[in-house]
Amino acid sequence: MTQTSENVTWLTQEAYNQLKAELEYLSGPARTEIAAKIAAAREEGDLRENGGYHAAKEEQGKQELRVRQLTQLLENAKVGEAPAADGVVAPGMVVTIAFDGDEDDTLTFLLASREYASSDIETYSPQSPLGTGVNGKKVGEDAQYELPNGKFASVRILKAEPYQG
Repeated sequence: MTQTSENVTWLTQEAYNQLKAELEYLSGPARTEIAAKIAAAREEGDLRENGGYHAAKEEQGKQELRVRQLTQLLENAKVGEAPAADGVVAPGMVVTIAFDGDEDDTLTFLLASREYASSDIETYSPQSPLGTGVNGKKVGEDAQYELPNGKFASVRILKAEPYQG
């Protein structure tokens, strides 16, 4: 899980290893693969109308952007432990909230950075309005956060548990 403080990103050892492995793959084998695709497409002739060449170049650009993002993230990473299961909301926790105290209108989400976004569970950044509002609150407490229209919404923390992946 991650917790960002200024330019430092806190990662569990598992998360650090996962991101490091992705960086190594993108910096090595993936670069070789994309270079081969570009070379093969270049041999087909006229590059102005070569869809395969342009697609490969675009893929290369996205891949290099991800390499830069991961490099920066890992350079500023500090490895630490997963959050404690003490009922206090923190990055790396699965949080269940009730809107306006209505126990029937709930939302469960992972409070973490976008590196952890998955199809398994909705993810909110600790820097998002909701993330900022609930971070540091205890189970049973109410939290407020600002809506896009400038009004405030109130939620009650029902549950906060470390994310198990």
